[in-house]
Amino acid sequence: MGSIDVSRDGSDGAVATVTLNRPDRLNALDEATRVELADRLAALARDRDVGAIVLTGAGRAFCVGQDLAAVDELDDAHDTVDRTYNPLVRLLAGMDTPVVAAVNGAAVGAGMGLALACDVVLLGRGASLSCAFGRMALVPDSGVAWALARQVGHQRAFDLARTGRRVDADEALALGLATRVVDDAELAGAAASEAAALAAGPAKALALTKRLLRAAADLPLEQVLDREALGQGVAAQHDDHVARRTAFLSKS
Repeated sequence: MGSIDVSRDGSDGAVATVTLNRPDRLNALDEATRVELADRLAALARDRDVGAIVLTGAGRAFCVGQDLAAVDELDDAHDTVDRTYNPLVRLLAGMDTPVVAAVNGAAVGAGMGLALACDVVLLGRGASLSCAFGRMALVPDSGVAWALARQVGHQRAFDLARTGRRVDADEALALGLATRVVDDAELAGAAASEAAALAAGPAKALALTKRLLRAAADLPLEQVLDREALGQGVAAQHDDHVARRTAFLSKS
């Protein structure tokens, strides 16, 4: 039995829920789990019938990051991160399919990185984030440095990375690290509703928007303007826009 569960929801199966399923290890990531997760995400990214993905954890944690019991994986940490962590972040951030993180408990270290790589981050009220690398005399990985520097600025990012302190759901929301906070009992339903709305939305426009926003933080204004114009040229000719424009004009 694998460590990743995938289910398809909705009448057309357009929402895929990916569950990290090692609750006895608080969904810690060993290499087998990381490889399986990457394979499952890559398959879903290729599946044209999948309009949105929910990423969550089984049990009382979202994901506590590296499984420290797998001590051999840190013998060559560069290889471990580059070969098995970085592809996960690239998949989540780079796939056209929108991804909703349903953070149901602690998201620690690389687990925090997986959550922040998603397009929508929903936190249960009892959930938390922790950039715990500093407590183990390590440096942030799994895209955590990238996300924190852009979303909270250098000084706050440095504080979170240095201390590894627990950031509760309300603080995460205030810092811009969460999209919304919901009661724990409502998290699964809220994530499913969010994903269903995304899956029912204009897929091409959403994909172009995701690509644009991912790139915009690293580009000068002139290049962003060029990309906006190119994207709008594609979106305006797509059937999704034509249908909505026709419906709008028919009411006027």
